[in-house]
Amino acid sequence: MQNVVTYLMIFFTALIMQGQTDSAVNTAAAPSKYQQGMRKAFQLWQENKSWEAANVFERIAAAEPDNWLPPYYVAQINVINSFTEKDEAKLKAQLDKAQDFINDATAISKDNPDLLVLQAHLYTAWIVFDGQKYGMTYSPKASELYNKALALAPDNPRIILAKAEWDMGGAKYFGQSLEPYCKDIQRAIELFATFKPAGEFYPTYGGERAKQIQAESCN
Repeated sequence: MQNVVTYLMIFFTALIMQGQTDSAVNTAAAPSKYQQGMRKAFQLWQENKSWEAANVFERIAAAEPDNWLPPYYVAQINVINSFTEKDEAKLKAQLDKAQDFINDATAISKDNPDLLVLQAHLYTAWIVFDGQKYGMTYSPKASELYNKALALAPDNPRIILAKAEWDMGGAKYFGQSLEPYCKDIQRAIELFATFKPAGEFYPTYGGERAKQIQAESCN
């Protein structure tokens, strides 16, 4: 289990580095208060001030109760930061908060593949913290979420990548071939080349990570 935990930590460290900063696209029109707030939050995140960014996203979530993106990012920051948290009480507080915001976002946007993947990431944070204690409980749940997300968005490169990397972690742990998942990584790379987010501030991460995995594990 330690091997798969190490592998998964590499993935989430990459997310910390990539974040969502590319989502903050400049537009010619004068920005709304929502746009100003979101851009400020992404800027803070890019400056490695993730908790300050989370606070801004949380305030935006309160002001935009019908928008799933601000609670999504509050949850994502809490989940990502949990992968390096060693204190179980602090970890639980962060993941409980993340779960609350995932629930809020899901109430706004049901059957959202990005939210399903984020939920799987939350379960993975528990596995990373203590694989022996939480692996048997949360691994099947995470796998089910990845399968559901891919069924909902079979051509979304970010979803393909997330599931492929999860599967790769399991394959490495059990000493199985990575070849089937390398094909998925290649497909994700091809799709990232033309992928367009649904709108400003929508998740965009994954393209560089897919190329990194291919270089490290598939060549």
